[in-house]
Amino acid sequence: MQSVAIKQNMNVESIKQAIAARMDSAGFTAWILPLQFEIQNNCLNLVAHNQFAADYVRNSYKDVIENVAADFSLTANIVVKNANNNIVNQTANDNVVCEYVPETNSKKVNNIIGFDKFICSDDNMFTVAACKKMALGGASFSQLFICGASGSGKSLLAGCICAESDKRVVMMSGGQFVADFTRSLRDKTVFSFKDFCRNCDMFILDDVCALAGKNATTNEFVQLIMDLRDAGKSVVLTANVAPGALAGFDHHIKSLFASGLVVDVVAPNASIRRNMLVRSGIDSNVADELSKHIAADGHLVNGIINKIKTYEELMGCRVDMDIATRLLGNLLEKSKTPLSMVKSMCEKMCVSYDEICGNSRARRLVKARQMMMAVLKNVTNLSLTEIGNVCGGRDHATVVYALAQIENQKTSDLILNAEMEDLIKLCK
Repeated sequence: MQSVAIKQNMNVESIKQAIAARMDSAGFTAWILPLQFEIQNNCLNLVAHNQFAADYVRNSYKDVIENVAADFSLTANIVVKNANNNIVNQTANDNVVCEYVPETNSKKVNNIIGFDKFICSDDNMFTVAACKKMALGGASFSQLFICGASGSGKSLLAGCICAESDKRVVMMSGGQFVADFTRSLRDKTVFSFKDFCRNCDMFILDDVCALAGKNATTNEFVQLIMDLRDAGKSVVLTANVAPGALAGFDHHIKSLFASGLVVDVVAPNASIRRNMLVRSGIDSNVADELSKHIAADGHLVNGIINKIKTYEELMGCRVDMDIATRLLGNLLEKSKTPLSMVKSMCEKMCVSYDEICGNSRARRLVKARQMMMAVLKNVTNLSLTEIGNVCGGRDHATVVYALAQIENQKTSDLILNAEMEDLIKLCK
């Protein structure tokens, strides 16, 4: 009996290896590896945790499984078992065996507000209108991609869509999706995790950049998007940059992200920053002055509001401009320096300052350096040598070449022209 069991285990491992050799690694890891392999009466039973998983494997990989089983002189069957270990014929999902439990309720996201609380500038009217249409349903587009710099309000708009929609909404951050998918693989609840993500009318992922470089997770998310869209459901994505500028994703995935409606959120201008301060209860004269010296970053504005309100609560007095200047001295913008401009542009283009100053010749970094040099030439009075020093110690000839390259490309590249205009506005 022991030798029979050993032989059977060897056959199971051989079968797994044979199936893996005929599939892509991501599909095998996500769908086949979590199945329980059993050999009984010359039949290979692949036991799934729920009916959804069984149906998906049967529809997608049945031919591969049956061909491999035939090589071992076996028939193949993809089944689901109940609590008594009996094969059942189900028509609905059964997640009793191994259930995925989300760490946060999909509709109870921290700090969610409605659109009436979102302060909209003229630049963002189209974006907000598109978000409202998505929340109300009936939009002609099934996928919405919201892009904007950090602190521009894209996550807030995604939360508004979640709060205003009366449909079943699943909202996750990119980091949460990565963590929960990884946890579901470890806990063998991946099929239940897939069910949870698909059992909705709208799926919102805040910050797709968190998926960059994580191939298995990205492949799972791409499959999720396609399944949701095929089922007539809505998808909302956010990122710091437009789909075409995402780093760490191949062309097919960036094309998929761009296939819906892409809208951008403009960072809060001085008027919007003032309104945010006044709405929070800060004196209007203080708000007038602070709004002129705060960076265009909604996160920073909220941090300043929290600091002022906490001071007033603890000290028992209203904050005037003198107190605000002392209290917020390190947060208020002075005149912009070339170094601060370069660092702001690094954040805008999703590259690190160390990469810009480094020796890498990666295409995206070379182009980013050249664009930064051209912007500095446009908005400052720095010499070419000084521009090179700010951008990692580049010599005079390198800066001259960079400026010529950008000028040549601008004549035929409308996207580059738009990107340059955005960077120039950022640094002025």
